[in-house]
Amino acid sequence: MSPMPSPGPINDAPLRIEICKDTEDMARRAAGMFVASAGRALGSWGRFAVALAGGETPRRMYQLLTSEHFAYQIVWPAVQVYFGDERCVPPDDPHSNYRMASEMLLSKVGLPPGNIHRMHGEEEPVTAATHYEQELREYLGPAPSFDLVLLGMGADGHVASLFPGSAALVSSDRLTAVTHGPDGLSRLTLTLPVINAARTVAILVSGEEKAATLRSVLGAGAKDSGLPVHKVRPVSGQLLWILDGAAASMLDEPSE
Repeated sequence: MSPMPSPGPINDAPLRIEICKDTEDMARRAAGMFVASAGRALGSWGRFAVALAGGETPRRMYQLLTSEHFAYQIVWPAVQVYFGDERCVPPDDPHSNYRMASEMLLSKVGLPPGNIHRMHGEEEPVTAATHYEQELREYLGPAPSFDLVLLGMGADGHVASLFPGSAALVSSDRLTAVTHGPDGLSRLTLTLPVINAARTVAILVSGEEKAATLRSVLGAGAKDSGLPVHKVRPVSGQLLWILDGAAASMLDEPSE
């Protein structure tokens, strides 16, 4: 499908919406976007800093990035991998975002171990959040700016592990925070200031159960819903939505 024009001034960032036929098409589009973003960064400053998303939505994209079609286009030794959020579990736990990304992508593309910056969910949460913030500043500078931040969106409008009502949503001086998910697990998450400093923020959304939330955010005449996803407002970068047909089913068709 063709890119959908912006439905209005949702925020001040350049906005692009891509509606895909199905989850496979969405994964392929997202993988192509990842490759293009890496190419721009590597061509400009010789390294690509990306924050990966967890959950089910990006899983197929990660698999595709290991295929010959996509993998050869990326200089993996120059890629620095971070994470947008993590559950406070050991790295081999089935609920670990790191474990999923490692199994689907990171262990298959020859990425040097030192280029993988995981959140240490097995540590005491506040300590882990502090350590990750220090690592971000050490590797990316005092005001970190990712080349690409990948996000999913929950049916409740949460992104990363920033849930509705979380105190972390109003954090202005921390890069990472501790939050609590509906599953009862403590989580580590990037905060909005570092997400919104990215050069590109890509939000991947799949599933009919998220259609109503998307309409409140992207539908014609949508105003600030107050949901966490509506606070994703890149300061000077691009905001890109990649949606499957089910998630986009309640959005208005673009006019000709």
